[in-house]
Parts: sequence; structure tokens; C-alpha cells
Amino acid sequence: MKAARLHGPRDIRVEEVEHPAAPGTGDILLRVKAVGICGSDLHMYLDGRIGDTEFLSPMVIGHEFMGEVVEVGEGSLDGNGQPLQVGQRVAVDPNTPCLHCEMCEKGHPNLCPNHTFYGGYPTDGALQECMIVHARNCFPIPDSISDGAGTLLETLGVSIHAVDLGKLRVANSVAVIGCGPVGLLILELAKLAGAAPLYAFDKLSWRVEKARELGAEAWNVDEVDPLAVLNKATNGRGADVVFEAAWADESVQMAADMTRVGGRMVLVGIPGDDRLVMQHSTARRKGLSIMLSRRMKHTYPRAIQLATSVLNLDSLISHHVPLTDTVAAFEMNTRYDDGICKIIVDL
Repeated sequence: MKAARLHGPRDIRVEEVEHPAAPGTGDILLRVKAVGICGSDLHMYLDGRIGDTEFLSPMVIGHEFMGEVVEVGEGSLDGNGQPLQVGQRVAVDPNTPCLHCEMCEKGHPNLCPNHTFYGGYPTDGALQECMIVHARNCFPIPDSISDGAGTLLETLGVSIHAVDLGKLRVANSVAVIGCGPVGLLILELAKLAGAAPLYAFDKLSWRVEKARELGAEAWNVDEVDPLAVLNKATNGRGADVVFEAAWADESVQMAADMTRVGGRMVLVGIPGDDRLVMQHSTARRKGLSIMLSRRMKHTYPRAIQLATSVLNLDSLISHHVPLTDTVAAFEMNTRYDDGICKIIVDL
């Protein structure tokens, strides 16, 4: 079978690999149907690492994915505790916590120090035709959710967790820096939570326009002074909650500058150089609450409910490509060609 393996920075090769063996107890064999390209995948593609985690040998990447159950191992219960059946379409949570450590026991599996992660070294990800996954990571999805939207349940889960950390209240003002898929979903969730007004900032004009379509006042940071326009819009007060969902470079300082005195900022983006840079006096004198968001905590049931009722995840998908065009898709995404939002690799 075919798989897209990362051999080094900017070196993805679509190769023949061995077909997985039969699934063991608690596992299933999944026929992968769709994989989304995420910002963290781009970091691995460009830098050969994500944060301080480097890959030391070729590996299959891709952690936003869904597929069809082909074979079920003994005792295979899904993430809701129900038996999985052959033929079911499932979205897969890529994070596998140990469930026994202090963090897991306290209800923070996203912080488990003993976890494995599909698409995070050394565990292969989903850009392959078939793979073995843990049944408990699988969440059945209805026919009303497309394959592409099924991959975006992971993106939505990350956004839900970030909004949870923001502790939004009705009529809180919210600013979002970075209007990629996560930023746009944060805007939608903030709106659903009753936050108002909404402000958004990005460098790409079509993303700014998408934010406006969602009801935000939005600006291109290359065309305006972002802090000046926010201060004007809020009469100098700043926003109650600011979400940084960009590349965590100068956008972190921008977030601190935009947050009101005593406000809250949530950092979702991952910096390419693995460093957090912010003027200390800004955060100290404002008494900011600063939260760093890591992945999600059992958000798939909530994400599925939202995707079947009020959110149109397909609207975030800008491109579909086959597995054989994975390299071109990554290059297109790193250049942020016009109209790029979410690229789905269809298998």
C-alpha cells in the first residue's frame, strides 16, 4: 500500500509500505479516507521538528483524519464505550494518553507525559491507505458529516479546548489573531457562546474576508496598525479575551497589547523557533491571565454535535488532493497560495 513519509525538511515521499497486520485486542484496522493538513504538520515539513520534538527516522505524518473500520480486534470499544462495527465511519482522536498518570487521573489527558500521538514521532500518522488505531480513539460519525468535515473534527476539538480555556462569558469582547481554520472556528464558537463584539486579524485577505462573513470586524495586519484599530474600536480598553492562533511570533506580543487590563489571553499557535517572546512589563502591569493551549480534552462528542447542528465544517475546506499529490499540497500550503484555508488529502 502507499504512504506519504517525511524523510527530512521539505522531503516527503509517497512510497510503498507494508500493509498492517490484523488488529489486536482493543484495536481496529482503519481504511483511511481523508486527512487534513495542519499547521503543526507544516512545522514538521519545514523544520524537521515540532517544538523540541525532532523525528530521527522517516515517518508517516498526518493527525487530522477519519476513515472506515475494516477489521475489529477483540474488545474494541470506541471513545463512547460502545462496540465498533465493520463498515462504520469514524473520526480519530490522534492523542493516546496512558490513563494512569497524575495528569490523566486529574482529567487532563492532553497533558499526559506518557502519551503517544498519531503523526507525532515516533508514531506513524494517517497519510497511508490503512493503519491500526486504538478503538477508544475512534468516534463514529453520521452520514451528514462528509469525509473532509470528519477530519476537521480534530481542528474543531482544538478550538473548543482553546475557547474553554478562554472562560468566555456572554458579551465578552473577543479578538482572534490568525484566521486559519482554528482561528475561524474559535470565532464561530465565541459567537455561539454569546461573545460580542468580535475582532479578527490576519495577513491574508481571503481569511480576513471569511472572518467578516462570520460577523467579526476584521483587518489585514499588513494594511493597518492592528493595535491602533483595536484601540479605536474598544475606546482604548482592549478586548476581554484574546486568542493567538497564528505562528506565535510577533503575534504573541500583539495579543498581550490587545488584551484589556485584567484580561485573558490564550496562546494556541506554535512558534517555529520554539521560543515565546513577550514584553514582560505589558503582561505584568496589566495582570494578564495567560493560558497556553495544548490539543484537547475529550471534545469529539461535542465537536460531532456542533458539526451536525450549527457548524458547516465543509466551508473551511479550500482544496482536495489525492495522496499522490501530497508533496504539491504541502508546498502549496507553505506558500499560502491564494484561497488556501484547509487542504484535505483524499485516500
